[in-house]
Amino acid sequence: MTLTENLVDILVSTKYEDIPDDVREIARQVCLDGIGVMIAGAGEPLGLGRIVFEYTKELGGSPTSSLICGNFKSNALNAAYANGCLAHALDFDNTWWPLNHPTSPTLPAILAIAERDKSPGTEIIRAVTLAFEVQGRMRVASAAIDAGTGFHKPGVSGLMGAVTASGILLQLDKPEFLRAIGIGGSRAGSISTNTGTMTKSSHSGHAARMGVECATLARLGWTANQDMLGKGGFFELFYGAENVELDLFLQDFAKPFRMANPGVGFKKHPANYFTHRPIDAAIKLATDYDLHAEDIDSVIVDFPTFHYVDRPEPESGLDGKFSVQYATTVALLDRKVKVATFSDKRRFAEDVKALLPRVHLNMLDDIPRSFQDCHAVVRVKTKKGKELVERCDKPRGMWGLPLTRDERLAKFRDCCEFALPNGHIGKVIELVEKLESLDNITELMDIIRMGRAHTPE
Repeated sequence: MTLTENLVDILVSTKYEDIPDDVREIARQVCLDGIGVMIAGAGEPLGLGRIVFEYTKELGGSPTSSLICGNFKSNALNAAYANGCLAHALDFDNTWWPLNHPTSPTLPAILAIAERDKSPGTEIIRAVTLAFEVQGRMRVASAAIDAGTGFHKPGVSGLMGAVTASGILLQLDKPEFLRAIGIGGSRAGSISTNTGTMTKSSHSGHAARMGVECATLARLGWTANQDMLGKGGFFELFYGAENVELDLFLQDFAKPFRMANPGVGFKKHPANYFTHRPIDAAIKLATDYDLHAEDIDSVIVDFPTFHYVDRPEPESGLDGKFSVQYATTVALLDRKVKVATFSDKRRFAEDVKALLPRVHLNMLDDIPRSFQDCHAVVRVKTKKGKELVERCDKPRGMWGLPLTRDERLAKFRDCCEFALPNGHIGKVIELVEKLESLDNITELMDIIRMGRAHTPE
């Protein structure tokens, strides 16, 4: 049998009952975190949510699936795209190792189909879990790819995750699933050079929409290559043959599920994950030493050689999500990093403009570049001549250092604070935490569709 056939056999034969309890729990956590991030993403400071909603209204479509905080419905394709953009708008969606964004391309597709078709919560858990596993195994097989370069992962592995999830919810049989994956091979792509712009967020939106499209076309009989994932196909094209160990793709697939081991990274800050170490170190320095802007002469951040986040003068608040210099600056000034940190208003505030030129990135080849193994050191020189130093090896929320339930719920509530009434926030938490018991997600989607797209100051 071919590699793609072997994968599809696993997907169609894995039932909800085959998923261990601890994995189901993480799947529920993923759903709640993803919904919260989409709610917050609707109020992205540069107006991404507004544009997405206006664009979707122009497209029209039968009103079957909700746009989160959009106060209207469209068809499943359009809702998946819009909510996928919201899910990645703030770079607040979760990630894991090898680096990937497994939720933003997949959960929007799942919600769009599940709402339309009234899928039960058990199938949603199954779709989330297997979509994560496919993406995780794809990244294990392509772990040598240079992070932050070439194709952006949500449009590649993320798209195949969305195809997986959509195929499961549409109950594709083996021939249909093979065709869906084959169609997906001609829908994948996304360019990392769009980082720092709204287009980066659309990589997740496009992947979610294409997941729905591929599964739908396959069910209707649309033909495609039957071994898209095999030798000479998808992996080698998008990752490069020199970066792929194809044998690792299905090796130990779901044994255990990668959602549980190594686990999922739930982001504590709405910024590129490589900035989290300097953020955590800077916040600790500012808090421990009660630092204020007038105390700081200069700052050096020791960091691995990684040019992707070397942006000494980010062009916008959104671009600042990918700037170690900017993230460190605002962490020192504000002692916290939140959604409003990456507005143009904060980026071009006078205190930021004064300190940012004095924050320098010192990239060192002897610091491992791998996200799993790297560290960051923030060195603050005060105007009194003291040097204050803080090192961060692992950011809070990273796999192996998980956020507590209280911390995860605090993040969710922060995302929803101005978008939903407090009673509705509690109801969403209740519904998602008992997701498997739901016959459908109509009540959940009715609540989050009617939220308010709030742009924080």
